[in-house]
Amino acid sequence: MSNVFLKIGPITIYWYSIFILTAFILGYFLATKEFKRQKLPLTFLNDYFFYLVPIVIIGARLYYVIFEWEFYANNLSQIIAVWNGGLAIHGGVFAGLIFTFYYTKKHYINTLKLMDIVAPALIIGQAIGRWGNFFNQEAYGPATTLETLQKLPIPQFIIDGMNIAGTYYHPTFFYESMACLLGFIIMMVVRRSKKIKLGQISAIYFIIYGIARFFIEALRQDSLMLGSIKVAQLVSILLVLVGLTLFVRQLHSKKLYNEKSE
Repeated sequence: MSNVFLKIGPITIYWYSIFILTAFILGYFLATKEFKRQKLPLTFLNDYFFYLVPIVIIGARLYYVIFEWEFYANNLSQIIAVWNGGLAIHGGVFAGLIFTFYYTKKHYINTLKLMDIVAPALIIGQAIGRWGNFFNQEAYGPATTLETLQKLPIPQFIIDGMNIAGTYYHPTFFYESMACLLGFIIMMVVRRSKKIKLGQISAIYFIIYGIARFFIEALRQDSLMLGSIKVAQLVSILLVLVGLTLFVRQLHSKKLYNEKSE
């Protein structure tokens, strides 16, 4: 299975790049629809995304490079080779959160409001972006058998793609993609509730993705490590705790997500 989408002379476009680009485009489209529904200024969203996209990509790459520095220290030219994979979602999330906090404070926009709008777009973007791992044949789980995979609700073409050098592996990228899709559906349904408090949609994102990633990461064979600890599992626990704290705290808030913004 090739990881190349299109090759024209010296120009090579990789599937990984296509899925990342698609994720950002769909995320922007969903955020735009919600901005219009909430009657918020689209000029702010356009400017926000203009800066957010490169910041998230850089954050995701730096996070990955830091934890794989032993390799990149001797291969500096590979640091910019993001088309080969190596974008850590948690790094992108952290970079995006920091920028979002800064940008909303600078423009006097409610931070939780923007986070709630972007959260569903983020998780569906993650669901799409994971498919880049499929074509790069990375982010997979332990070795298994064809019979085991065929007993699971996994499309045959994915099973075929998980045959790497004659050995079948669990498609953890697919498990995470489906978990993110489910999370997206839940968040979109909850977002229409007239009782949902400001900040609770973001909290749901942290909880759902944190729990899903913790268990899926246990299967991953290429995890970023901090000693003997899988970094993603540690971060996932932190995300769940933050999500639970935020959700409970906002129960006492008088600000509803679907009320008119300040």
